[in-house]
Amino acid sequence: MGLARSSWYYKPVPEDPDDLRLMRLIDEQYTRTPFYGVRRMAFWLGSIGERVNKKRVRRLMRKMGLEALYPKPNLSRANTQHKKYPYLLRGLEITRPNQVWGADITYIRLTEGFVYLVAILDWFSRYVVSWGVSVTLDGSFCLEALEQALCVGRPEIFNSDQGVQFTCVDFTGRLELEKIRISMDGRGRALDNVFTERLWWSVKYEEVYLKDYGTPPVAVRNLGGYFGFYNEERPHQALGYKTPAEIYRKTA
Repeated sequence: MGLARSSWYYKPVPEDPDDLRLMRLIDEQYTRTPFYGVRRMAFWLGSIGERVNKKRVRRLMRKMGLEALYPKPNLSRANTQHKKYPYLLRGLEITRPNQVWGADITYIRLTEGFVYLVAILDWFSRYVVSWGVSVTLDGSFCLEALEQALCVGRPEIFNSDQGVQFTCVDFTGRLELEKIRISMDGRGRALDNVFTERLWWSVKYEEVYLKDYGTPPVAVRNLGGYFGFYNEERPHQALGYKTPAEIYRKTA
């Protein structure tokens, strides 16, 4: 079904319905205004009639992996024992496919819960090279997405945030084995992975918010359809109204 292997062994814990309702509101508002931190989000919720304090908003946003853009949204928490790599993309002109790939994780709501989505994106063509879904933030689903991506191509540079999913030895070791240079976003820098952030906006407003997935398998099936559309049919203004697939395959 496209779920990470670890997801099949996960025993779901029932979520509080009121927490889920607030998380849906927070998710939509955050996608519109990613610079909202706990204080602004709590104020906005109050302005629409929700009686909720900052402590609860902070807990829910932490659970969703959301922070204000500065510092950047961060679903993957750092591990101080893992090696960090420098950011290699500052001032770099990206001129061809497979020059730079970027990876990121986002929260995807369900009607009675949520899952996490990882995507690996070719920065030049905006082509989604691979993606994966998991019910936990266990790093195995990111490694599985990387293995799938390496069956498609091999980048010169792989960029991610400093989260444990991307800094763990299994993940970085796989990149080093392929002699791929590793780049990591500076902490607190919102725009270091800007292309993937734009992808998340498209995924949520053009797909997730329109359909309200009921279960993880439904989410996987629909996201698969959307990414096929995104790569093969959806024209991008920044690409001269060509599709990501046209640009990636023509020049890769």
